[in-house]
Amino acid sequence: MSGSRFLTLADVAEVLNTSVAQVYALVRRAELPAIKIGGRGQWRVESAQLEEYIQRQYVATREFVDAHPFTEAEVPADELG
Repeated sequence: MSGSRFLTLADVAEVLNTSVAQVYALVRRAELPAIKIGGRGQWRVESAQLEEYIQRQYVATREFVDAHPFTEAEVPADELG
């Protein structure tokens, strides 16, 4: 990430390697804190909030993995090489 305090939704999408629409959905569901600025209502995510979100996702993923042991049958077809 750059040294900017605030990121656009497009910046966040690039960091997370996902779409702007997915980031917007995270913001609107209040999973990723953001602010709305200006007359056109542009969204900005604070860099620190993005890092906290990422850390929360690591915790949630670990909890999911612990609760759902891996089986070979689960491997998504698009992950098979």
